Amino acid sequence: MKGILALILIGFVFFCGVLVFKSGLFDISDTDGRSCVLLQQTMADENQGILDAPASGQEHLEAADIGGFRADNAEARSVILGSVDPKSGFRFQLELSSQGAAICKAIFSEFDDRDYKDPQPLVLLSPVQTVGGDEVLSMANTNFVFVDEGLQLPLDRLQWESFDVEKDSDGSQTVRFEAIIKTSSSELAVKLTKTYKVSVGSYHLDCGVTVENLSAVEQEVQFNLVGPVGLGREDIRSDVRKVVAGFRGSQGQVISTRLDLRKFKKAKSIEAKRLSGPGVDLLWAAATNKYFAAIVVPVPAEREDYCRWMAEQRVQNYRSGEEARTDEDSESLGFDMRVRASSLAAVGQQGSAKTYNFMLYLGPKDKSLFDKNELYRSLGFVQTIDFMPCFCCPTAIIHPLAFGILAIMKWMYGFIGNYGVVIIILVFVLRIAIHPLTKKSQVSMSKMSKLAPKAEEIKKKYANNKTEMNKQLMALYKEQGASPFIGMLPMMVQMPIWIALYSAIYASIDLRGAAFLPVWITDLSVPDALFRFSAVNLPLFGKLDSFNLLPILMGVAFYLQQKLMPSQPAASSNPQVAQQQKMMMIMMPILFPLMLYKAPSGLNLYIMSSVFAGVIEQHVIKKHIHEKEEAESKGLVSATSKTGGKVKKKKPKPFFKI
Repeated sequence: MKGILALILIGFVFFCGVLVFKSGLFDISDTDGRSCVLLQQTMADENQGILDAPASGQEHLEAADIGGFRADNAEARSVILGSVDPKSGFRFQLELSSQGAAICKAIFSEFDDRDYKDPQPLVLLSPVQTVGGDEVLSMANTNFVFVDEGLQLPLDRLQWESFDVEKDSDGSQTVRFEAIIKTSSSELAVKLTKTYKVSVGSYHLDCGVTVENLSAVEQEVQFNLVGPVGLGREDIRSDVRKVVAGFRGSQGQVISTRLDLRKFKKAKSIEAKRLSGPGVDLLWAAATNKYFAAIVVPVPAEREDYCRWMAEQRVQNYRSGEEARTDEDSESLGFDMRVRASSLAAVGQQGSAKTYNFMLYLGPKDKSLFDKNELYRSLGFVQTIDFMPCFCCPTAIIHPLAFGILAIMKWMYGFIGNYGVVIIILVFVLRIAIHPLTKKSQVSMSKMSKLAPKAEEIKKKYANNKTEMNKQLMALYKEQGASPFIGMLPMMVQMPIWIALYSAIYASIDLRGAAFLPVWITDLSVPDALFRFSAVNLPLFGKLDSFNLLPILMGVAFYLQQKLMPSQPAASSNPQVAQQQKMMMIMMPILFPLMLYKAPSGLNLYIMSSVFAGVIEQHVIKKHIHEKEEAESKGLVSATSKTGGKVKKKKPKPFFKI
C-alpha cells in the first residue's frame, strides 16, 4: 500500500511540476546576444560564410553602396491588401512596406485581441527587433549576394519601388515591388520583382520573387528572406511560441520537428539546436503560438515533390519592441530563409530570369479547417497543433484521443451552442463511461487498505526472505479477492483520457472568445474575472488585475473530495501513512487553485466539473462499499441475476473435503 501511495504521490507531484513549468513560473531567460540555429540544410554550400554576416543599421541611405554595386532608394510607401472588415470576405489585411518589400503587419478580420475594454482586430504579424535594436519585418528580402564577386547588398535597408494595387475579377488583390541593382558606373545589373497576392475567403497568400539578370554577362546570385515574425502571446500565463518544420519522410509520410524558446536558449551546441533529420525533405516552416500559425511553403518546381532551390532555414530570436526589451514574454522565435545560388544567363537569353514562389498560410491552428483543404491536409499542417506533453502517455496515444475529443466537442456544440455546457456534459459523460473501472479500482483499494495490517505482519515475518514474503502477500491478496494491479490498472487506463481532454480544451481554437455565461465567464480562453481592480504585482502570480472565482470553487471541490476519501486503517498505526494523508488534504485544495489561478476559464471549468463529478462518484462508491461491508458482516452476499435479485446467505465452507 505504501508503494501505491508513493506512486500516486510521485505522479501527482510530477504532473503539478509539468503544469507549473508550462505556466512559465520558473522561466529564466538568458538575454545576452542574438542566436541562430540551423533548421535544415539540404546541401552543403561553399558560399554559406558570405551570408552569415547580417546587415545592421536603421539609417536610410541615398544609395546602399557595397563594393561595385548599388541600389537607389525609392519613395517610402505603405500598401494595403485585403481588409479587416468581415463583410469584405477577406480573412486578413496586409500592411506592406516598401522597405525590403516586406509585410509590416498582418491583421485578422475574424479574430480580435480579446481586450475586455476595447477589442480590436488581432494583429498576427508585426515588426520585431534584434537584440542590437534593428527592426525586422516579415518576408523582407535581406542580403542579396553576388557569388563571383563575394559581395552582398542589404535589401532590407532599401526602399523598393511600389506600384498600385491590382484587382482581379475574382476579387483577389495583387501588389508589385521592384528593386534595381546597378554597378558603380550606373550600369544595370539585376532587377528584383516581388509580388503579393491575397484572395477572398482564403487564409493563404501567394508571394513570388523574380530575379532577372540585366547585364551582358552571366551572373551567379543568391538571396535571403526573413520568415514570419512578431506573433504575439495568446496565453495570459506563458504562451510558448515555437518554430515548427515539416518534412517528407523516406516512406512519403509527413513528419515534423519543433523548437521552442526555452529549448532554443538552453541548447549548448549546434547539434542540440538542429531540427532537421537525415533522409527528409523540407515541405514548410512555421512560426506558431497557442492558437495561430504563420506557415511558409516554398513552392517546388513543376514535377518535383519538394523544393530543391531552398538551401536552409535558420531560427532567430527576436523581441517585440523597444519598450519591452527586458520583458522575457516579449521574446519570440522566427526564422530566416536562404535561397540556393543560381546562375542567370546574360540579358535577353533563355535562363536570364528565375522566379521563386512561396505560399503563406496565416490563420488558426484548426484541424477541421486543415482537413477540409486538400493542400493543407497533404502538407500536414495539422502537425502545427500542440497538445499538453505528458511523461506517462506518448504522443501516439494523446494526439488521436485529443483530436477525437475535439471532434466530439464540435459535434455537441452544433446542437447545444455553448462550449461551457459542452465541457460540463463531456466531463460527466466520461465519468459515467469509465465508472465501472473507477468503482473496481476503489473497491480494490478499499480491500487493500483493510489488508494493510496483515500485510505488515507478513513483511516483518519474512523480512529476510523476499521471495517468500512476496509469495505470502500474493496468497493473502488472492484469498481476499484484492490485487494491487487491479487497483492501479483502471487509474492508468483513465489517465490518458483525462490528459487528452485537458489537452483538447487547452488547444482548441473554438474556445477562443467563446462565452459560457453572459456576465461571468464570457471567454473560455482567458481567466473568468468575476470583477477587476487596479493591477498589482505578486511574487507567485505576477501581474494580477482580477478576482477569479473558478479557482476558488475548484479548491472547495478538492477539499470536499479529500473529506470524502476513506481514511486508511493503517494510518492510525503508521505515522507515515497518516502524514501522507494529511499532506494530500492540504496540497490538493491549495496547490491547484494557486497554480491555475490565471489559467483559461475553460480549463478551470473542466477541472472543477471533473472534481465535483468525482465527489458525487466517490459518494456513490463509498455508499456501495459500506452496504457491501454490512451485508458481509451479516453473513450475506450480493445478489446476482441468477438469484433473481434476492440476497442470499453465504454458505459455510466444510471443515474438510471427503
